[in-house]
Amino acid sequence: MKLWSPFPLVALRRWWPSQNEWSLLVAIVLAIVLTALVDSNHTYFFRPFESLRDIARNSAMLGIFSLGAAVVIIAGGIDLSSGSMIALSGTVCSVTMLALAPTEMMAFKPVGSVVVLIAVLASLLTGFFVGTLHTWLITVVRLPPFIATLATLVGLRSFARALCESSTAVLTPTKSALINVADPAFKVVRDNVWFSVVTFLVLAFFTWLMLSRTVLGRHLKALGGNEQAARLAGIHTENVKWFAYCFGAMTAALAGLFYIANESVAAPVNQGRGHELNAIAAAVVGGCSLSGGMGTVQGTVLGAFFLRVVIDAVSKIIKTGADVYEGLIVGVVVVLAVTFAQGVNGLRHDRRVLPGSLGLCTIPVLALLAGSLASMTTGAASGVAAGFTAFIALVALRIWENRSHDKKVQVSNSQ
Repeated sequence: MKLWSPFPLVALRRWWPSQNEWSLLVAIVLAIVLTALVDSNHTYFFRPFESLRDIARNSAMLGIFSLGAAVVIIAGGIDLSSGSMIALSGTVCSVTMLALAPTEMMAFKPVGSVVVLIAVLASLLTGFFVGTLHTWLITVVRLPPFIATLATLVGLRSFARALCESSTAVLTPTKSALINVADPAFKVVRDNVWFSVVTFLVLAFFTWLMLSRTVLGRHLKALGGNEQAARLAGIHTENVKWFAYCFGAMTAALAGLFYIANESVAAPVNQGRGHELNAIAAAVVGGCSLSGGMGTVQGTVLGAFFLRVVIDAVSKIIKTGADVYEGLIVGVVVVLAVTFAQGVNGLRHDRRVLPGSLGLCTIPVLALLAGSLASMTTGAASGVAAGFTAFIALVALRIWENRSHDKKVQVSNSQ
């Protein structure tokens, strides 16, 4: 007679963080602690609730369309258009309200809940249309996902700007590439961070439920793991791709609504520009494999939070001109995070970081990059010290790797 059941243990393993997720948790804690110590204003100590609110809002906005990017990546695809989809969604929402209530929009007065609801549904429907377009280009026209979504990355933003300018030319006295959004419903969303956070958490739970508890979720992972095998197993791969790309585009459209609420304006020229790379980075840092078939919702949530903590740290430490270095620092941190997360697997397979002539030439490149970054952010003396330290550390790493590799070769030869 069994005195215990394995089912609680199985359930616990499903919820228990993986090695990559534990690494992200540690990285988040370290980033927060270092920022609190290095920040000369000590914002995290003196204004903790304000800092938490800003990080929570930005993490939720990034996380919403990062979940869509994760589903597309798990299905073996890629979507480069989510930033432009954010701009198009906000433009469609504001243009719809301007068309249905032009007098109120121009006078910055409430347009009514019905108009707001119609505008929100129009934006989400636009996301569905874009996802359908992506699927048609990929499954019927047979374009690679990278090319199909790269085309819409450029095209959707131009279309959004043209829509904004043509609509304002007809509905308002002057043509403009901006539409102000002053309805109280959007102001409430902007002033109350819990709207975006709760939306993000509900969407994350739905995505987790779909991926781990439904046949569709298993089909998404099977498609990403091996499309040919999935097709031979009877899976309608075109329909699964249709869902994945529609889900990705509609989550970006949903995020676009929060963007115009947060900024009180629809600005298709710059709104969401480059954010598609942040979404992909959050998914990859969270454990999604770009080859498809692998990824978790928990990891994507942590990846989005980690990226926003790093971006917030850059703004608090550098302060003036932080946006100049934001992309560079985030890129470096993403590479380091993914490398660290995959480090154990690399050691198991005897993968060297600095192999052969390529590794030898990479050492001065990485040292120069570290020194330049430190020099631009903290001063020339710090840059020289950082570059020299990085060079010594990389040389030591190469020597250790070579010795370890030689020992393993000797052991294998003796056997």
